[in-house]
Amino acid sequence: MDSLQHIKNTGAGLLIVVAVFSLANAAIADYFVYKENDGTVWYTDRRLSPEKYRLIAKIGRPTATSACHGITSKILERRAKNHMPAIKLFAKRYDVDHRMVKAIIRVESCFDKYAVSRVGAKGLMQLMPATADNMGVYNVFDAMDNIRGGTRYFSMMMKRFNQNAKLALAAYNAGPHAVEKYKGIPPYAETQKYVKRVLNYYQRYTRSSS
Repeated sequence: MDSLQHIKNTGAGLLIVVAVFSLANAAIADYFVYKENDGTVWYTDRRLSPEKYRLIAKIGRPTATSACHGITSKILERRAKNHMPAIKLFAKRYDVDHRMVKAIIRVESCFDKYAVSRVGAKGLMQLMPATADNMGVYNVFDAMDNIRGGTRYFSMMMKRFNQNAKLALAAYNAGPHAVEKYKGIPPYAETQKYVKRVLNYYQRYTRSSS
């Protein structure tokens, strides 16, 4: 069964309208978030027309795997080295571990500032359009701007989830509401894999710097 739900902005706040919505399917299907020009936000496991609907998020959002295809470790390290000054700068500004930011970028884009995922997340930290807008990112393909916005957003997730890195990473990938709904890492294969991969790289970077 297709699932479809939308939240429409009203003068009184958010009015939730549900139409043919399956909670059982929602946990395992790709789940997209679209926005219309009038402010209506749609949550659905169906792809909607880009002419009318703007994709603003994906629950269990995939990373830009094509950016990592065929890339050698030597190239990865060279890319990473180029971005380390910005990573350390904004990690310090937003009070997060720079090695975690590096790990996020490694998983999200393989340090390719022009990476684009199949759902439209862009740049080093794979920001969706709505996230980039909210973080004040003007050019998602500018490394400094993207790292600033992505690091700021991750810092917000760390604060929101009481410095729990696993939950903050899950929120970075699937959205904070999904983490709150399931009171932990959501049961999305993409998100669960994502958290493990980032933490694996974080541990690796921590060992190499100690």
